[in-house]
Order: sequence, then C-alpha cells, then structure tokens
Amino acid sequence: MALIDGFDTQAIALAAPQIAAEWNVAPASFGGVFAAGLIGALFGALGFGIAADRFGRKPSLLVAIILFGGVTLLTPFATSTSDLFLIRIVTGLGLGGALPSVIAVTSEYAPPERRATIVSLMFCGFPLGAVLGGIAAAKLMPLYGWPVLFDIGGVAPLLLLPAIMAFVPESVRFLALRGRHDAAQRVALRMRFAAEEEPAHEAAQRSSLLMLFRDGRALGTWLLTGTFLLSLMLAYFLVNWLPMIARQAGRGTAGASLGIAALNLGAILGCLIIGRIADRHGAAVPIGWGYGLGAVAIALIGVVAHSTPLFLLTCFIAGALSIGAQMCVVALGAIYYDTAIRATGVGWLMGTGRFGAIFGPILGAVLIGRGVMPAGLFMVAAAISAAAAIGAFLIAAFVPRVATRGGGAAVPPAIDTSPVAMALRPASPRQGTGSV
Repeated sequence: MALIDGFDTQAIALAAPQIAAEWNVAPASFGGVFAAGLIGALFGALGFGIAADRFGRKPSLLVAIILFGGVTLLTPFATSTSDLFLIRIVTGLGLGGALPSVIAVTSEYAPPERRATIVSLMFCGFPLGAVLGGIAAAKLMPLYGWPVLFDIGGVAPLLLLPAIMAFVPESVRFLALRGRHDAAQRVALRMRFAAEEEPAHEAAQRSSLLMLFRDGRALGTWLLTGTFLLSLMLAYFLVNWLPMIARQAGRGTAGASLGIAALNLGAILGCLIIGRIADRHGAAVPIGWGYGLGAVAIALIGVVAHSTPLFLLTCFIAGALSIGAQMCVVALGAIYYDTAIRATGVGWLMGTGRFGAIFGPILGAVLIGRGVMPAGLFMVAAAISAAAAIGAFLIAAFVPRVATRGGGAAVPPAIDTSPVAMALRPASPRQGTGSV
C-alpha cells in the first residue's frame, strides 16, 4: 500500500506535462492539482486515523482502499484541471486514510526489539513506488498515453483487496481493548502472536485528537509534529525540484531522472540501516544523526552538480541519510502512542505533516522565482534537514519513550490482571497453541 502511494505521487507529476500539452493549458495551472492530493491526504489521514481507533484498523483500511482505487480509475475520464482537482482530492482522502491503519497494524504485530526496522521496511514501499512510477512512465506513456499510469494505480489496490481481506488480521490489541476477547484469541492463535503488556487504563481511553495532548503527551506530540512537518517539507522539496534544479545545473533530463532514482534508492537502503540502529540503540538519536549528516550531503549536491558521477553519488548519500531518516520518523509515532490512540496519533502526524509537503514545493517556487541559484536552493534544503535533526535530538532528550532501545516505554508497566491484559498476555511455552 505504501508502494502504491509512492507510485501515485510520482505518476501525477510525470503525467502532468503530457496532460497540459493535450489540453493546451499552462503547466502552472497544475499547481492546484498537485496540492489537491496533499490536501485530501491531510483530511484522510486525520479522519481515517480516528476511525481506525474507533472501528478497527482493517475496516478503515478496506474503505480507504476502495475509495482511492475506484476514484483513481476515474482520472482518465477527466477533461479539465477542475475535474482533476476534484478527483485528486478524493484520491488523496483514500491514500492518506490508508496509511494510519497500515502503520498501526505493522507496528502492533512487530516485535518490540525490531519495531523501528519493520515499520521502516514497510514504508520503503513509498520510494520504491516512486522509482517504479518513473520506470512505468518512461516505458508505457509513449505507447499508451498518460491514462495508463492511473489505470495501473487504480487496478493495483483493488486487486490487492481480496488478499488484504483474507490475510491481513485485525489488531489483537484493538480487539482486546474493545472487549472482543474471543476474536482476539482466534487472531492471536492464527498469527502465533505474543504481545508485550500495556497499562490497563488504556482500555478506558476513547480515541480523539484531544487525547494526543493529554496525560503528559503534549510535548511529545508537538515535537513529533514539528519534526514530521519538517521531514515532509524536505522530502517534497527535493522530489519536486531536484529534476528542475539539476537541469538548471546542466545535468539534462536524463541526469535529473537518474538523480531522483538515486535519491529514492538511497532512501530505501538508508531507512533500513537507520531503522536497525534505532532498534538497537534507541529510535530518536540515529534519526537525528541521519538528518544532520544528510544536511551536509544535500548542501554538497549543488556544489558537485557539474559532475554526473559525483552528482548521482551525492544524491544517493543524501537520500540514504535525510530521506531514510524521514521514513523512520513514521516509526516514532507508532512507538510513542498507545494502542487505543495509535492510529489517531499516526494520522495526526501524517495529516499535519502534509502542510510541510504542501509548503516545500511552494518554497522552491518562490526561491526560483527570486533568482536563487541551484547551490543556494540546496543550502535551503540542507537547512531544513538540519532543523529536522534538531527536532529529533529534542525528542531524544525530552521524550524518553521513543529514545529507549526497542521503542518501548521507559518504565515497564506493572503486571495487570484485567481481562484486557489477560487477552494480550503472551502464551506460555508449556501451553502450546491452546491459549493466549
């Protein structure tokens, strides 16, 4: 699902020049179309995140998939930028709405000692989808035109739907917290799932955005929000403007495309390495170092752009460090929030982070319009990465829950004998598969 999100994000950007030529409209008119998907994703992440905590991760995910898969298939029938704007808003609602459930389920079934790695591995689908979107556009658009990208983007999630219905389980934690202990036991046995215990008071919580700022969570929520907003601002600044900046620096269309590919491939490797280090030594500090060192690499892109090998190498390193760290920030939210509000918390971060995603491309346009040279643009991007590094280090200093090894609570919860805790208690080795 993360891969499809990355594919969709790249597809609309790559299809826009051909659509503008066919419809005889100015490329600048697509600014609203690009923003529409991000605006839709903002509200989708918030709304579906709350729904996932109230009604279940799986039903929320299935509705989101049907929504964005079905509406994406309508894209080729658009005849104006106004049509595209409406379609992209609804598509964004579905795409943004799917991610909180995906992240919540992934984190809740991941062993605590590998949670950051596994969540980051799942989110590697986004840059991989962007790479595949570029390949598909290069190979298929000359033969079948721009609609083929949205045919693929709409059919793929709908084809995945039966497999998700059959094999993706509801969260055992969610079922137990809602008192559905028989269902929780059946899923736990099928998944051979052993969960670490959580405080009993969690069952009494009702998911809402206000819960993210109560019971001592406010500082952590605000620090995570700021860091996540900066991280998406950086990612979308680079993804949207790296090709044009590279062309201005003399790299040409092919060099610019290779630069984007190097950035995304580096991100995949970097998020796995940073995620593994985070599991072993605590999540926030390695992410901070990724952003900090990545800022140096990003600044160097503008310096070495005259040399193709150095340009591609620096893009790869920048992707591995800064964009790799950006994908690992998702795991911080999944670690920080308890089961009852996890999807809401992740949805809040994904939603508010979209403001950064919207502002990043706008910032690039303003700077280019004022005549800032390519080297100066990369310095601005480096400054954003450095600011995100500061945010991550502040999280490490003031939010111990996400700074500890394994991403667990800083102080282990007391043993709880409530029905919820009993439903979540790991099976004893002597009990075999007969009980949870």
